[in-house]
Amino acid sequence: MSHKSEMTELTVGCALYDGARILLQQSKYRDWAGLCLPGGHLEAGESIVDAVVREMQEETGLTVLDPRLSCVKQFQNGAGERYLVFLFTAHTFTGTLRDSEEGHNAWYDRNDLKDLNLVEDLEDQLMAMERPDISEFLRLEEGDQWHSEYR
Repeated sequence: MSHKSEMTELTVGCALYDGARILLQQSKYRDWAGLCLPGGHLEAGESIVDAVVREMQEETGLTVLDPRLSCVKQFQNGAGERYLVFLFTAHTFTGTLRDSEEGHNAWYDRNDLKDLNLVEDLEDQLMAMERPDISEFLRLEEGDQWHSEYR
């Protein structure tokens, strides 16, 4: 039996809603510019749910009480590593919103996102998260272009 492995980064992101508003973070990274979902990497041995609760608390000051896995995003980075992003949705939280070293956090009306400076695939990502018939959101690179697929 052959065993295959590849370098894989495990990460989480969370769409936190407060009524019709969604919490977004202004990315500080030049290669990922715009508003995005807060999140980050899993720590060694950490559960995926614990990671999203920890990352949201660290990056926003808010403790998410009801994270639900919505879908999984995956893509290959330029170095050939696979990124798996476990995307969560939540609607209840405690705490006071604050910024962090990861970026500025603010609430935005979900219906106004088309008028904002979003990271490249945020609207596709949110659509995949909001549709119960989609489990996987793939970002595929062909040449110098990226496109989205859903499964």
